[in-house]
Amino acid sequence: MVDWNLAVATATRLVRPGPEVSRDEARAVVGELRRHAKSSEEHVRSFTRMATEAAHDTPVLVVDRAGWVRANVAGFRELLKPLLDKMQDRRGGGPGNAMLGAVGGKVTGVELGMLLSFLASRVLGQYETFAPPSRDFPAAADGGGRLLLVAPNIVHVERELDVDPHDFRLWVCLHEETHRTQFTAVPWLRDHLEGEIQTFLGETEVDPMTVLERLREAASSLSGNGRPEEDEEGGRSLVELVQTPAQREVLGRLTAVMSLLEGHADFVMDGVGPAVVPSVTEIREKFKERRAKGASRLDLALRKLLGLDAKLRQYRDGERFVRAVVEQVGMDGFNRVWTSPNTLPTKAEIAKPADWVARVHRKAES
Repeated sequence: MVDWNLAVATATRLVRPGPEVSRDEARAVVGELRRHAKSSEEHVRSFTRMATEAAHDTPVLVVDRAGWVRANVAGFRELLKPLLDKMQDRRGGGPGNAMLGAVGGKVTGVELGMLLSFLASRVLGQYETFAPPSRDFPAAADGGGRLLLVAPNIVHVERELDVDPHDFRLWVCLHEETHRTQFTAVPWLRDHLEGEIQTFLGETEVDPMTVLERLREAASSLSGNGRPEEDEEGGRSLVELVQTPAQREVLGRLTAVMSLLEGHADFVMDGVGPAVVPSVTEIREKFKERRAKGASRLDLALRKLLGLDAKLRQYRDGERFVRAVVEQVGMDGFNRVWTSPNTLPTKAEIAKPADWVARVHRKAES
């Protein structure tokens, strides 16, 4: 169904080169990012009051853009395997279908590679929750989890923003270390998130022609040929195009969790920042402006198609939720959010933090 090797080859060929740095500069950047990742552990644990020992077993990998592509293809392959197997079974195994599958797999591999090449130059860091271990990319001993820091992208952004590079690198590491702490300090979180994703994928219409039709609709919106009411403000992302009613319910829960995780990381990054990142105010202001600012029309269209605009809202809405809850009940009170799946905020509670406080705290006190 997907030629994964072709996806990697396509993305690697198309991804833009990183900023020019000498060999010595590259070594220095890699070394500093590793040191900052290590020092961030204690900063984040102290601020969040989330105890974790498992973080020491989670590899920290400093990669280039091609390395990020290879690592993520491995993660996608693992996560999407149940869905692709189901689609393969639905299609059948006749000779004609086999040939159609080979051609379709290459087409899908090229399309996936094109999307990954776009993302590979934008991601600064990533905690890979569902990462399968491999020779090139080790993962945690429990079978999942590794922290990726994309060195050329970090250097590119620090130069673009014209900020102190040492401060910026630590600031990025604080954000990504928060994600590592979330998953290593909350043992049930990974399985819960994977279960929700598999439920979402399990509800996907598995007829290949139906999926292809949805992708064509998405491609039409990308090229500017979509219906007028779906332009700019109304354009639908790939995720939205494949939703059933059941999927919309799951997606609502996933959106709430991702808003919580991203908002929490932003809150921690800003909370720790003043004590250890002298120029944090300047970095934050310039970075927020960069996030909000669109680039070319193609870039804006791709952001909408991939749902990246929704991700930007997750940062903003999630950070507001965390800040409001901490102001009301303190950090220990906020940390009740990690008690169980039942104490995670709903999508509605992300927008109304007082409702989460009323449900979780007042219920526990009564």
